[in-house]
Amino acid sequence: MELKEEGCPGRQGDRRRLRLRRDLRVSLADGAAHGGMVGFGETYLPAFVLAVGLGEIMAGLIASVPLLAGGLMQLASPAGVRILGSHKRWVILCAGIQAVSFVPFLLAALGGRITGPTALLIAAIYWGTGLATGPAWNTWIGTVVPHAVRSRFFAFRTRASQAAVFGGFLAGGLGLQLAASAGHAIAAFAVMFALAGLCRFGSVVLLTLHSEPVPIPANMRRVSAREMWRLFQGDGGGKLLVYLVAVQAAVQLSSPFFTPFMFTKLHFSYGQYVFLLSVAYLTKILALPFFGRLARRFGAWRVLWIGGIGITPISAAWLVTQDFGWLAAVQVVSGVVWAAYELAFFLLFFESIRDEERTSVLTVYNFINSLAWVSGAVLGGALLVSTGAGFHGYLLLFGLSAVGRCLALMLLVGVQPTAQMPGARVLAQPAARSAAVGADAALPGAAAMAGLPAEVADVVAFISNRDSGAATSA
Repeated sequence: MELKEEGCPGRQGDRRRLRLRRDLRVSLADGAAHGGMVGFGETYLPAFVLAVGLGEIMAGLIASVPLLAGGLMQLASPAGVRILGSHKRWVILCAGIQAVSFVPFLLAALGGRITGPTALLIAAIYWGTGLATGPAWNTWIGTVVPHAVRSRFFAFRTRASQAAVFGGFLAGGLGLQLAASAGHAIAAFAVMFALAGLCRFGSVVLLTLHSEPVPIPANMRRVSAREMWRLFQGDGGGKLLVYLVAVQAAVQLSSPFFTPFMFTKLHFSYGQYVFLLSVAYLTKILALPFFGRLARRFGAWRVLWIGGIGITPISAAWLVTQDFGWLAAVQVVSGVVWAAYELAFFLLFFESIRDEERTSVLTVYNFINSLAWVSGAVLGGALLVSTGAGFHGYLLLFGLSAVGRCLALMLLVGVQPTAQMPGARVLAQPAARSAAVGADAALPGAAAMAGLPAEVADVVAFISNRDSGAATSA
């Protein structure tokens, strides 16, 4: 019997299913390509800055200060979408510019030198265009993937992206270790930046292959500053937002400076550096499904408390001893507690944003998040400079970051587990940013939705089954 779909002839329904299967496949590939860019390129920018001799402070700031410029640049996202008349066109334009941003880093690595202001400018372009794709991509992909399969499909897509991030990070680290032993570490950075740029160019090609059923929602609107201010003053979701911003600032007080600390004070090799960060990343991936099940059974609010309490002492644990075995154990715990925090973050915050408001709301949130990120990093850098960037100056930052997280946790006391975001429609996909690898950080838009319980086989079956009843029109 021929399948009918929403009153349409079977042949039209077949075309829709074929289009949907193609969209899901290219979206999976796009996620993996984006993850490769992060793994090969973004995660090694601080190490590159150190390698070319720009110093410890610049190594800490390169992954934080440009985010403020990026946050400002991405505020143009809603206007850009309207001018181009399409979320897809805006995303492709920004992704293309982000891919090109690796060219100056590649040339700098080949030449073995780059100035601090130039590095910050290029990084600002990278972050700005990357952040600008996020809100528009979320709105666009929400019109492509049917609601019935979103959580499972995006869990699968996020795992593919995370695997690519880890693969790129691990391959890059091993390449750097081998190149450094032969005295050619800078040349290895050139290769890595070239691979990162190629991954993003590949992502751009894949994005062009996506369909766009609804270029702009008919009732797309801008959420006013007054509405956002009322949101922050709200009893439930507003206080949750304040907590998340406070945690971001406290974390970034120390997080950007773990890399220079490991290289310049502990004198770790690239291999040791990659091992420590890989341990945290792998344990996070392994822990996410457990916390997904826990959130489903007991609620995301309890998971947030587990994560919030767990991440509080992590940076201070580096004060106990700098023994490599101890730090490896700390990284295992770090991966677990950050998995809980990031998953609860998305379940509680991104669960109710209307399609027509999503681009506007996420744009404002990205800016506030970036502002907190940069504020914490700049304060941390200033404190480090005031102590002469000595060994104990780093330990001071790690301790103060733990104190800040503890104070932020007090903001959750008495808050009811209700979301107060505008609208009531479930957002079943994560933000566009992949989860990068870090020693101790809450990543902007970290893809924590990978922790939602989902069987990969279910998604594969959905993609390949022509008669799946879930394959409705997007």
